[in-house]
Amino acid sequence: MHATSKGKPLGFWMCTSLIVGNMIGMGIFMLPAALAPFGKNAFAGWAITVIGCLFIAHVFARLARAMPDEDGPYGYCRRAFGNGVAFFTMWCYWVSIWVTNAALAIGIVGYLTTLVPALSSHPALPPLTAMGIIWFFVLVSLRGALASGRVQLVSAALKLLPMGAIVLLGAWIFGSDSAAYTAHLPPTPFTLDGTAAAGTIALFAMLGVECASLPATKVDQPERTIPRATIAGTLVAAIVYVLVCTIPMLLLPPAQLAASNAPFVDLFRRYWDAGSGHWLAMAVIFSGLGALNGWTMLAGEVTASMARHGIFPATLKSANRHGAPAWSLLLVGMLASVMIAMNYSRSMAEAFTFLTLVVTAASMPLYLVGGAAVFKLRQRGAMLAFSAVMTCIFSLWAFYGMGKEAFWWGVALGAVSLPVFWLVRWRHKERLAEGSTPPATAPQ
Repeated sequence: MHATSKGKPLGFWMCTSLIVGNMIGMGIFMLPAALAPFGKNAFAGWAITVIGCLFIAHVFARLARAMPDEDGPYGYCRRAFGNGVAFFTMWCYWVSIWVTNAALAIGIVGYLTTLVPALSSHPALPPLTAMGIIWFFVLVSLRGALASGRVQLVSAALKLLPMGAIVLLGAWIFGSDSAAYTAHLPPTPFTLDGTAAAGTIALFAMLGVECASLPATKVDQPERTIPRATIAGTLVAAIVYVLVCTIPMLLLPPAQLAASNAPFVDLFRRYWDAGSGHWLAMAVIFSGLGALNGWTMLAGEVTASMARHGIFPATLKSANRHGAPAWSLLLVGMLASVMIAMNYSRSMAEAFTFLTLVVTAASMPLYLVGGAAVFKLRQRGAMLAFSAVMTCIFSLWAFYGMGKEAFWWGVALGAVSLPVFWLVRWRHKERLAEGSTPPATAPQ
């Protein structure tokens, strides 16, 4: 196995675990209940989403191979469409990352209260606990990409163990009572709107296929490692999601599943042991912690990348002695903490749902622009061209499926980026007038 260089500590296994760990977070444990009202449309939506994410993975894998010297998606977008489109795209994506961190922390605390009921004894304890979890992983990321990668490798392995237990339970039920899988088939008919809405809900759980390309400057042999890790990680996550989520969707009555706050706990209580709910809660917590670790590291890397391109202040690109973008990590930790504080007037479920809606809307411009970049950069290959077309179609389909509220949130996030973009351009012109040298990629 190739040894990673000292300055680039992320190899194939760490990049793959980064994708698996970030994609398999909290969403997998809530998805069956969220999809239950859509009946058969949920399965069609799942299929379209999985296929669409594989096309996205192929596009980003090939872009990484074609441009190994670029520091991730910002570089791809800038080279294809210039600084304006790259700024808008990565601004939305940057917001989605630290909002994801806030959502994950809220979800983790929600399950943690089932194991430690004392956390519910005072209204201030849940948000403070969530903020404490955020800052714990900021500290981990401050130790450098190697430390975060090691934590991600261990957490990705740990979270797959309970997934395996769920699959084994499903296989045991199939072997002992296969009729259980057809006893609760949903009666809801297929509709275009239902399939699109279900697919968009499933999409939140699959976000993260581009993760290996984000810390590109820390990846050993990026032209080889990132494409392989992107495809491998997406395939592993897709297989796990489909296997694990299909089991409760077929074995539990639709009405019970739709009303469940913890569908996998209900599944184990129904078919195994009533006391197994605590083990599942622990599995959810480990899964969420692993995802939060990965997204924290990526939030810092994306912020530092935008600083290197002249969008954010130069201070944010500076690294500490471990090679971690210290000020960037502190900034995203602060922003996630503010988001947690703002949303704890809602219930935990409402806060999580609201934040995941924002994340999905903010992530889609990156996928749409990434697909279009293949044609703008004239990348060759019939299969790549097909994947790029399907990526664009899938992105537009996702916008349709997420509804008006999420769409307008996406528009609002983009609108917020405009004054920032104009400010950066003004600073660029000021520096030119003063005779100083601005960043090479500052907006023109």
